Amino acid sequence: MNWGYRLLVVFLVFAAGMGYLMYRSMNTNYDLVETDYYGSELKYQEVIDGTKRADALSMPVGISQNSKAVVISLPSEMKDKTIDGNVWFYCAYDRKNDRKFKLNVDSSGAQLIPLEALPSGKYSVKIDWKDKTYGYYTEKVISVL
Repeated sequence: MNWGYRLLVVFLVFAAGMGYLMYRSMNTNYDLVETDYYGSELKYQEVIDGTKRADALSMPVGISQNSKAVVISLPSEMKDKTIDGNVWFYCAYDRKNDRKFKLNVDSSGAQLIPLEALPSGKYSVKIDWKDKTYGYYTEKVISVL
């Protein structure tokens, strides 16, 4: 094979590689964290204020995992209070793994979320809750196995 055919083969392999890369880039799914990104950005001051209030509590929100469930425990100040809130398990690499739960703590300030409800993966757990007067927010990273 002379140099002309070799050059042609190099150009054809290059063109095929570029075509494959274009095909892959056109079929990649780019999900945003929020569908209404601008509206949630305007409400971000509430997240900042809630984080400051949560940091001022006597102890941080506990998020642990045992063999059957993820355990969320609120600080002692939240015991025996009426709590309304949400727990969002956000999976950055796959939107299908995201899960939202209503925060229903027992009298000791804890809630169990069964592991069957969560696919395995790395999650950013975002908890926002309100008592009768203030809103709180905290965020922690866990790996569900």
